[in-house]
Amino acid sequence: MDDQAIKEILITEEEIKKRVKELGDEISKDYIGKEPVVLGILKGAVVFLSDLIREIKIPINIDFMAVSSYGKSSVSTGEVRIIKDLDYSVEDKDIIIVEDIIDTGLTLGYLKELLVKRGAKSVKICTLLDKPERRKIEIDVDYMGFKIPDEFIIGYGLDYNEKYRNYPFVASLKEEYYK
Repeated sequence: MDDQAIKEILITEEEIKKRVKELGDEISKDYIGKEPVVLGILKGAVVFLSDLIREIKIPINIDFMAVSSYGKSSVSTGEVRIIKDLDYSVEDKDIIIVEDIIDTGLTLGYLKELLVKRGAKSVKICTLLDKPERRKIEIDVDYMGFKIPDEFIIGYGLDYNEKYRNYPFVASLKEEYYK
C-alpha cells in the first residue's frame, strides 16, 4: 500500500463493517416478502456491494451497470455514459441501486430516471458515502453509510486512476497525487 498518498483515514475498517451490517439489517426489514434486485454500480461499489449482500437476510437478485461521468479526471464532466448495461429486465421489479459515493448526484439522477422509464416498480438508493456539499441535483438517499467532507476519497472500492481500491478503509488522498 502507498501510505504516503493518504492524507487522513476518515472511516476505519471497523466503522465500515458495523455500518454495512446495520444497512443490511435495515434493507432486510424493509423488503420482507419481496425479492429486490440489488444493482451494483461498477467498479467502485463492488467492495461495498459484496459486503452488503452478505448482510441482507432475504432473497435478492444481483445485477450490475457500469456508468461514467468522470473518465480519467478527478472532476465529473456531468455527462453520464453507460459503459455496461443491465443483463436483465427491471420491469415490475424493486431496485436498490448500490453506489460507492454520491457526489454531484447527476449519475444517480440519470440512472433512477432510466430505471423508472424501463418499468421498475420502485427504485431506492443505497450509498456508502454521501458528499452533500457537491450536490448539483436533489437526490433522495434511502440508505446511507456516512456523510463525508468535500475531499478526494480513496479506499474500500474508491479509486484514483484505478489505484487504492483495495484499502480496507476510506481515506482522503493528498492533493499532490491527483492535481
